[in-house]
Amino acid sequence: MQRLHLVFGGELVDPTKNVFKDVNDIHIVGMFPDYASAYDAWKSEAQRTVDNAHMRYFIAHIHRLRDEEQSASPTEELG
Repeated sequence: MQRLHLVFGGELVDPTKNVFKDVNDIHIVGMFPDYASAYDAWKSEAQRTVDNAHMRYFIAHIHRLRDEEQSASPTEELG
């Protein structure tokens, strides 16, 4: 089973909250086939931007958003 992870980040309005300053400026690092490779990419970007307290990177567990055992949503069936 493949467990996809998305790494993304950007500048936050306030470093204590998870609200992006400009969603059009979000940096999509990439999609990764496992947590270990996503973590490596996240760590690299976090270290690269460590001097900016408002920059944050996140790992989204894409595989958790979809349960293959459940029927598709109406938008997925439009195909």
